[in-house]
Amino acid sequence: MEQRTGLEAQIDHWRWYVLRRQAISSADVDEMEDHLRERIAELRASGLDDEEAFLVAIKRMGSLDAISREFALEHSDRLWKQLVFVPDGVDVAGARPWRELAAVLGLAVGAGVAVKVGLAAFDEGSALMRNVALLVFPFLAGYFAWKRRLTARVVAALVIPFLLLAVVLNAYPFEPFRSTEVLAALHAPVLLWLLVGLAYVGGRWRSDGRRMDFVRFTGELVIYDALIALGGGVLVGLTAGVLSLVGVDFEPVLEDWVLPLAVPGALVVAAWLVEAKQNVIENIAPVLTRIFTPLTIVMLLTLLGALATTGGLVEVDRELLILMDAILVLVLCLLLYSISARDSLAAPGFFDGLQLVMVVAALAVDAVMLGAMLARIAEFGTSPNKVAALGLNILLLVHLAWAAWLSLGLLQHRRPFAELERWQTRYLPVYGAWAGVVVVAFPPLFGFA
Repeated sequence: MEQRTGLEAQIDHWRWYVLRRQAISSADVDEMEDHLRERIAELRASGLDDEEAFLVAIKRMGSLDAISREFALEHSDRLWKQLVFVPDGVDVAGARPWRELAAVLGLAVGAGVAVKVGLAAFDEGSALMRNVALLVFPFLAGYFAWKRRLTARVVAALVIPFLLLAVVLNAYPFEPFRSTEVLAALHAPVLLWLLVGLAYVGGRWRSDGRRMDFVRFTGELVIYDALIALGGGVLVGLTAGVLSLVGVDFEPVLEDWVLPLAVPGALVVAAWLVEAKQNVIENIAPVLTRIFTPLTIVMLLTLLGALATTGGLVEVDRELLILMDAILVLVLCLLLYSISARDSLAAPGFFDGLQLVMVVAALAVDAVMLGAMLARIAEFGTSPNKVAALGLNILLLVHLAWAAWLSLGLLQHRRPFAELERWQTRYLPVYGAWAGVVVVAFPPLFGFA
C-alpha cells in the first residue's frame, strides 16, 4: 500500500509540473496522464516494480520529451532525471541554441540581401513586383528545411516548384502592370506560402494535424511580425528624429538599406520566434480570437447594410468589390486561426455560436458579392480581374457554407469538432490550385492583357 502511495505521489508531482505549462490544457493533461498510467500498468504487468515502471514510462512518453527534460533540469534531485536529462546548451532537436540563432540570422541577412540585389537587378518595378516573394520565401523554407532535417526527396519537392514558378513569372511576356501580371504577382505568394508549409510540416502534408499546425503558425507569424514591425518602426522613428535634429538626413539610408534589409529579414526572425516561443503566443491566441470575432460580426453587418443601400448590383463600385474580397479573406483567416486556437476537447459553447454567426454573416456578404460580380459580367463582359474574383468568391462560398453546416452540427452535438477542423485543413490546397491556375493559365488565356 505504501508503495502504491509513493507511485501516486510521483504521478501527482508530474501532473502538477505539466499543468504549470500554460500552453497545455487540463484536458490535455488528463489524456496524457491516462497514457502514462496505461504504460505504467503494462510495465508493472511485465514484472517491474512501481518505481521502475514510472521511470521507464516517463522515458517512453514521446510527446512529453520536452516537458520531461525541463522537469529533469528543474528537479535535479529526482532519480529519473538521469533518463531524460539533456546537457546545457542543447535543445530538443539536438542543435545548440547559438547555432540555430546563427543560422536564423544568416538566413535573415540572406533574405534582405536578396531583396536588395533584386531592387538593383530589376529595372522595371513590375518585374520586382512579380519576383519579390521568390526572393524572400526560399530563405524561410530553407530555415524549416534545416530545422526539420528534410530528406532529399522533400527538398526536391520544394525546389522544383520554386524553379518552375520562377520560370513562369519571368519567361511569360507580361505587359507591365497589366491585369494578368498583377494577378500573377498577387497569387504567386499563395503558392510559395504553401511550399513553405510543406517545409514546415516536414513533408507530412497529408497529415491534418500538421496542416492545422501550419495554420496556427501562420497566424502567430503575423502577430510576431506585426510586433517586430511596430517595435522597429518606433526605433527607426526615434533614430530619424534625433538625426534630423543634428542635420543628418536619414531618409535615403532608410529607403536604400534599412527597409530592404530589415523587412524580409524580420519575417525569418519572426518565424524563428514562433518556433521558440510557441507557449507564449498560444496564451494570447484565444484572447485575440474572442476580441476580433464579435468586432468582425459588427463589421460584416455594417457592410451588408451599406451594400443594401447602393441600389442595383451593377452600380456597386469596382474598388468596393475588391475591398469586400479582402475582407472576406480576412474573415476566413480569422475563422482558421480561431479553430486552430480552440481546445479540441472542449464542449461547444457560446463562442462557437458566435463564430457561426460570423460565418453566416460572411456567407451573406459573399452571396451579395457574387450577385454583384455576375451582374457586372453580364453588363460589361469578362476580364481577368472579374474571372479571378469570381473564382475566389465561389471558393469562399463553398468553404464558408460547409464550415457553417459543420459548426451548426457541433453546436447541436451531432458532429465532433474534429470534422470542422479537418474541413479547414483539407480545403486549403484548393486555394493553392486556384492560385496556380491564375498564375499559369490566366496570362495566355487572356493574351497577357
